[in-house]
Amino acid sequence: MQFSVYQESHIGGRKVNQDRMGYSFTRDALLLVLADGMGGHLRGEVAATLAMQTISTLFQQQATPYVKKPERFLEEAFMAAHQEIHRYKAMHNLPETPRTTVVACLIQHNIAVWAHCGDSRLYWMRSGEVLARTRDHSHVENLIAKGLVPASERATHPDRNKLYNCLGATSLPKVELSRRASMLPGDVMLLCSDGLWSVLGDADLAQRLATQTVVRAVPDMLQAAVAIGGPSGDNATALAIMWQGSSVADAAPTTAAGMSSIISTEMLPEDQVNTTIGRGAPSEGAAGPVDAFDDDEIERAIAEIRGAIEKSSQLLTRKD
Repeated sequence: MQFSVYQESHIGGRKVNQDRMGYSFTRDALLLVLADGMGGHLRGEVAATLAMQTISTLFQQQATPYVKKPERFLEEAFMAAHQEIHRYKAMHNLPETPRTTVVACLIQHNIAVWAHCGDSRLYWMRSGEVLARTRDHSHVENLIAKGLVPASERATHPDRNKLYNCLGATSLPKVELSRRASMLPGDVMLLCSDGLWSVLGDADLAQRLATQTVVRAVPDMLQAAVAIGGPSGDNATALAIMWQGSSVADAAPTTAAGMSSIISTEMLPEDQVNTTIGRGAPSEGAAGPVDAFDDDEIERAIAEIRGAIEKSSQLLTRKD
């Protein structure tokens, strides 16, 4: 595989950055994940971190060097993350369960499949056009679908932040899966939190990503969103890749400036996994105080996730 990638997160006008993003890859598979901890509930940043870690850990175990059943993987990974968030709540005797949105994309052999819960979005773009976008699991989106509210009110309607689907809720999440998408060299995948898409429109995002490399476009978009959001603005986070192909032969012509950001996986051993998904707060583009949760607590929870997933993956192997 060959792709260029860039990710960045800004705290905006908030005291805590509850957004998380990251990617993992093997020789033949690429996983992109973004989660936005829900601020109206306790420890949303913990829920987002647990979701990222759980999904990434399962990927590292099953991508050997690619995931055999991508749709099943995404659905079961989301469910496992939901369960780990509830287990964290029980372990720490919290009065309520932390909650988070999540969107993830798995790309292998030039085919992309994605899933989401909540209003963190994925955009699939080609030549400045949005080919597909996730549908927000929000009350205002339902009103728009029913024709009761114009689409122009999506970012300003009083119910825009009311979600009916997420990880960590009392009911099981409804994991919405995409159809399989055939990627071409030059295609862009953008994952972002509502701190970005609620400020910059779809056409604006597509135009910026069509005229700049992801390395330039992502920080440019986030800086614009943070400036517009001002002192009361939300966390703003984006993770974007430009696909170059599943092999060197597929890759589109690239300028010397763009080559510096391209990752090529063809020489990786089959059992090697690289990942940016770690513990704690985002390191790129973030500002402000350290997140308000104990690193030792989250580290212990993550260690337990790995142990629990080891057992569950053995069961999944037997089912196969």
